[in-house]
Parts: sequence; structure tokens; C-alpha cells
Amino acid sequence: MSTYLAKTGEIERKWWVVDAQDRVLGRLATGIARVLIGKTKPELTHSSDTGDFVIVINAEKIKLTGDKWDKKMYYRASGWHSGLKTMSALKMKQSKPGEIIKLAVFGMLPKNKSRQRLLKKLKVYPGPDHPHEGQKPEPLKL
Repeated sequence: MSTYLAKTGEIERKWWVVDAQDRVLGRLATGIARVLIGKTKPELTHSSDTGDFVIVINAEKIKLTGDKWDKKMYYRASGWHSGLKTMSALKMKQSKPGEIIKLAVFGMLPKNKSRQRLLKKLKVYPGPDHPHEGQKPEPLKL
């Protein structure tokens, strides 16, 4: 009996569309990360990319529980002294609504070289429209 190891060229990639309207951020991000990694497929191989593409629509209508809209902070640093920038989740939603979902999924992906490659398969749009109709995406139930 030999173990099946999937190769990148042999994997059939599907496109999924997820509606983020009235969905809790953490629950949504874990489901998206599982699909991007390929854990929903029987031919999962950790050494190669076996995941699918995910399109998220209505990112501006995401929900956070509790007081997280005001208390959750996003940080980035310029590298200079006093270069730490902070932004609350509410301000992030108003300026870059898709970035909240991308950062949540980013934190749930493996911490290795494949992380950036997997994140490129995630497409996030603030409204209900997306330009990927040619790929025939199917709705994903999470």
C-alpha cells in the first residue's frame, strides 16, 4: 500500500463564493482558511498546494461580536522610532472593508512560505458584485 501524494499540476481547483453578510468574522475566516489550505478535499497533501479559490462578497457587512468594533485594534509599524500606527476595527471597516477579512484569514494560515501563496487565492470585494463570473464559482456553505 502506498501513500498518495498530490502534485500541483494534478489538482483540480474549484472557485467558491462566500457571502459575508451578517456573518461573524472569526467563524467565517476559519472556514475560508480550511478551503484555501485544501482540508476539505480527500487528496490533501501538506507539501503541495491543494486548496481552492475563494471569493468573498459583501465584506463591508461583516459582524464582530461584543465591543470589538471599538476595542479591537490593528497595528502596523514603519520600522522607524515612534512609527507604530494603530487603527480600530470600525475605522478599518470604513476605509478598507476587505482588509479585515484578509487579516483574519492571514492569521489562520500556516506560518511558512506557503502563506503568501495561499492568500493570493482569496479575493475579497466590499459589495455584492465580483468580476469572476467566468470561473463559474459555486456558493460555499460554511
